[in-house]
Amino acid sequence: MRAIQPLSVIDLTMAYDDFILQQNISFTVERGDIFIIMGGSGCGKSTLLRHLIGLKPPQKGKIMYADFDFWQADAAEREKILQRSGILYQSGALWSSMTLAENVALPLQRYTVLHPPVVRELVEFKLSLVGLNGFSEYYPSELSGGMRKRAALARAIALDPELLFFDEPSAGLDPVTSRHLDELILELRDSLGATVIMVTHELDSIYSIGTNSVFLDREAKTMLAVGNPKTMAQETENPVVIDFLTRGTGKRPR
Repeated sequence: MRAIQPLSVIDLTMAYDDFILQQNISFTVERGDIFIIMGGSGCGKSTLLRHLIGLKPPQKGKIMYADFDFWQADAAEREKILQRSGILYQSGALWSSMTLAENVALPLQRYTVLHPPVVRELVEFKLSLVGLNGFSEYYPSELSGGMRKRAALARAIALDPELLFFDEPSAGLDPVTSRHLDELILELRDSLGATVIMVTHELDSIYSIGTNSVFLDREAKTMLAVGNPKTMAQETENPVVIDFLTRGTGKRPR
């Protein structure tokens, strides 16, 4: 099986028609990283994620999955890469007319030839991994926001992905639920042996689980820093990065 890690972004330019959003973006996500894409509002964090998961081609530059040039490949080849990835959207994006079991079963039904009893068994297992054992016949509307996020996470890990992409996973959650979600992400990273790429502005999450990161800036239209977020906060001299990583207090983490 062809390797798809590490994931490298090389001299990337993100644009909407003639409007340059970000340029000269380069970084590498190593195997086992929890890689944070961060920066202020409107800097292009979610757009960068869209480039990585095949929803929007970059204006310039390369996205490399190991030695595989993602955007130079045809759609079928890109699809093969994405089958080995799981995606958790900010809204969760569960189908409201389907039960949790039916939602989680979708990737298994689309990308495998497993028999229905095996699919049902795997669905129950994935739901149990995220703490939703016994909720398979519930509909998304019957669950709390945190439970819907966990259900969406169960669907994202249905195919035992090598890469997990999260877009603001803690959005709309209270601090305690957010912390529990961070703990779950760590557990899944370790149990699945997956690599996580996560868009977030939540400092608690950034510091508690982030191992590597890139910082994007809307005004400079480029990256200002890359590396471990806690080390970045302790050592950077860039005032924009300091302001973001200290919530404007200037008090750096120890």
